[in-house]
Amino acid sequence: MNHLLGLIGYPLGHSFSPAFFRSKFRELGLQDWEYRLFPQPQLEAFPDLLQAEPQLVGLNVTVPYKERIIPYLDELDPLAARIGAVNTIRIRKGITRGYNTDAPAFRQVLHDVLRTEAPRSALVLGSGGASKAVCAALENEGISPLIVSRDPGPGQISYRDIDEATLATHTLIVQATPLGMFPQVEGIPDLPWEHIGPAHVLIDLVYNPEKTRFLEEGEKRGATIRNGLRMLYLQAELSWSIWTENVESWKTI
Repeated sequence: MNHLLGLIGYPLGHSFSPAFFRSKFRELGLQDWEYRLFPQPQLEAFPDLLQAEPQLVGLNVTVPYKERIIPYLDELDPLAARIGAVNTIRIRKGITRGYNTDAPAFRQVLHDVLRTEAPRSALVLGSGGASKAVCAALENEGISPLIVSRDPGPGQISYRDIDEATLATHTLIVQATPLGMFPQVEGIPDLPWEHIGPAHVLIDLVYNPEKTRFLEEGEKRGATIRNGLRMLYLQAELSWSIWTENVESWKTI
C-alpha cells in the first residue's frame, strides 16, 4: 500500500465512503491504494494523524470539522476560501491544501432535480460547513438562500419563524444538518409540515438512511424528494480528481 486516503470527522459509523473508494480501486485495478476511516473525537489530534500516517495523500472531511479544519491547513483553494468550509484535503510533500467539492456536487444535484424554472429562494436548514457549500451553489444558480438555525445569527431565522407564508415563497428546502442520520434516524426538523405540499422540493444531504423522516414527511404530502447519495458520489469523484491531479475533471463554481 503506497497511497493512503481517508475520512476524518466524528462519528463515522454512517459513512459509505470506504465502500465507494474500494469499489473504485477494484474497478481501476489499483492494488496500492487504500481508504480508511479516521474518527477524530478531538480535531487537535489532526497533526498527530498526519505524522502517524506518512503515506496519506488525501482526506475527506465530514461533520463536525468542515469549518474547524481550516486553521490546520497550509493552503486553501479559492473556492474553499470563499465558502469557508473544506471537505477535501490534498497532501503533497507534507503540504496540506483544502478544497470544497460539496458545492459543485450540490450544484449538479440542483440541475438534476429542478427540471423546470428554478425558484427564486430556498430554505437551508443548518448553518455549518455543508450549509455554506449549499448556499454557494444556490447563489451561483441565482437562488437566494435563507438559512434556518437553532441559534440564528444575522440574516438567519429560527425554526419557529417558519410559517405558511415562508413556505409559500420558499418551495425548495435543503436539509443540511446531520439530523436523522444513522444511528439517530428518528431526528426530523421542526417544520410546520401541514404547509408543505406538491409544489415543494425537499433535498436532504443525509444519505444513510436512504429515506430520512424529513423525506418521508415530504413524500407523504406530495413533495419531490432527493437524498444525499448522488451528492456523496459526485463530491467523491471530484475529490478523486483532486488527489490524482486530474485537473481537467475538477470543476469549480
